[in-house]
Amino acid sequence: MKFEDAQQDMNFSYFGGGTGVLVSGLIWCTAGLVALLYSNQSSMLTLFLGGMFIHPLAMLLSKVLNRSGHHAPDNPLGRLALESTIILFVGLFIAFYVAKLQVGWFYPIMLMIIGVRYLIFNTLYGVKIYWVLGATLMFSGMLCILLGANFVIGAFIGGVTEIVFSLVILNQSKGMVVKTA
Repeated sequence: MKFEDAQQDMNFSYFGGGTGVLVSGLIWCTAGLVALLYSNQSSMLTLFLGGMFIHPLAMLLSKVLNRSGHHAPDNPLGRLALESTIILFVGLFIAFYVAKLQVGWFYPIMLMIIGVRYLIFNTLYGVKIYWVLGATLMFSGMLCILLGANFVIGAFIGGVTEIVFSLVILNQSKGMVVKTA
């Protein structure tokens, strides 16, 4: 499979990744609401547990939007998508550990980690807006730390940012068709 064909397969199958970004944004906002209504610890747990459902819910949403939600079995970019998930686990470990010392840094660290992972999504989907999304999240996380933002602010920044970008990504991918050889 040629590189461009692999990107096109990923882009078409997962609606440019927009379904995952949308689900993720909704989970970030839910975690923010949990912080407001319950506790910081419950909020962190909500992001962690909710994060486990991003991929299955994104696949389901892709299918609802008439895409397969599955890439071709011979698509080498499928491995990159899975391998880049390791970034999240390392980021969660760092964020949870640092939160023991400075709870207000949990979401800023997660913003930066998720931002780094989104930089890879340009390679996965061939959609350059992921560079802008990644940079926006990383910069937002840095600003939250530098400005001493309240714990919940980072959750809502992540959620709203992802929801807005998901709408752009979904719109861009809407008219895509798969080229056949």
